[in-house]
Amino acid sequence: MGSVAETADVAVYLRGLKARSNQSYKALARQVKVGSSTLHRYCSGEQFPADFRVVRSFAAACGASTSELQLLEQLWSADPRNPAIAAGLPPSPAATAASDPGSAQWAGPTKAEEEERAGEEETAREEETAGEEKTAEAAASTVTGAADAVAEVSARATPVPRRWSARRAWLVAAGFAVVAAVMVAATVFVTRSGGGAEPRESELLFSSACQGPVSMGQHDTCVEEVQRLLASTGVKIGVDGDFGPETLRRVTAFQVLAGLPVRGVVDDATKRALYAGQVSMRSWPPARVEQRIREVFPEEPDRAVAIAKCQSLLDPFWVLPNVDTSRNWGVFQISDRRLRELDGTPRRAFDPEWNIWAARELWRTRGGFAGNWPYCDEAYPRSRAPSSPPPPSARGGPGN
Repeated sequence: MGSVAETADVAVYLRGLKARSNQSYKALARQVKVGSSTLHRYCSGEQFPADFRVVRSFAAACGASTSELQLLEQLWSADPRNPAIAAGLPPSPAATAASDPGSAQWAGPTKAEEEERAGEEETAREEETAGEEKTAEAAASTVTGAADAVAEVSARATPVPRRWSARRAWLVAAGFAVVAAVMVAATVFVTRSGGGAEPRESELLFSSACQGPVSMGQHDTCVEEVQRLLASTGVKIGVDGDFGPETLRRVTAFQVLAGLPVRGVVDDATKRALYAGQVSMRSWPPARVEQRIREVFPEEPDRAVAIAKCQSLLDPFWVLPNVDTSRNWGVFQISDRRLRELDGTPRRAFDPEWNIWAARELWRTRGGFAGNWPYCDEAYPRSRAPSSPPPPSARGGPGN
């Protein structure tokens, strides 16, 4: 599948990465440490990002893979709006250095960008404070209205002795004071926390050391904690503190299985789901996957296994993101478009049994291996002529 980078400019590429991440400009701005308006201008094409290190930080926050970062650097270097090219000079060495994970990191935003970001954060804080004040006022108004209603009912009731009336009035007033305090406190808490349970202090991902999403390109104890939690679900993953392509694949698969928005970054919802420990990522080992492929493709078992190894290394949870926001899923890397044609979903594609039979259906109806997996098929040795798919009457699959 062709990427946006092959046919469009830097702005289109960046928009594709942002759309795939499902993050807002504000959320990305906090990670990149520039103003959200600046990022919007970069993605809209209104302004060209002169410093590739900013571009790389943005792409990493969106979950770009190493190959995507390399394509993005090539695209940025060749763009005619690049100041170096416009001046008749080669692209800045900072671009090449920034693509190397071991190179010096971006020094930070310019003074103008920092002032813009500070202004946006101040506006956001003012809006949040105003919202909390309105919420508290609404809660207090509700309580006051209820108290007035009770007072009106009490006034219409049959008269009782003076001593009892005074005592009842005192009890009612005290009761409503307590209710008002509880309602206001609860409303403000829900507003601030987004309705979720407050995380425990022992949960590293919710500590001050791991504020914000954990994302591609990050290397620290926060990533190590994510990897440790993913490993506890039963999936194979290295725990090295490096958020690379493998961690991106596992995070994406976890979000699918947890029923979360697939963003490829570890946001607060993903952190809570990881700590909840309710998702299992145990699946077939490679040997069982290979055995089942041979059973489902008796016509060309060796070739079918070779295609699957080329596509996913026989990993049921293999995910390949594309810059156009689509993804390929599972053992045979079935694309989003093919999933729709087969009435499938990413979750179903992670089931190796379903994925293998779906691959056979594509093989049977859409031109064999060459018609569906041309690049991996070209790498397969041509020692013998490929067999043709069976006629439609020989169709098989789960439940058939």
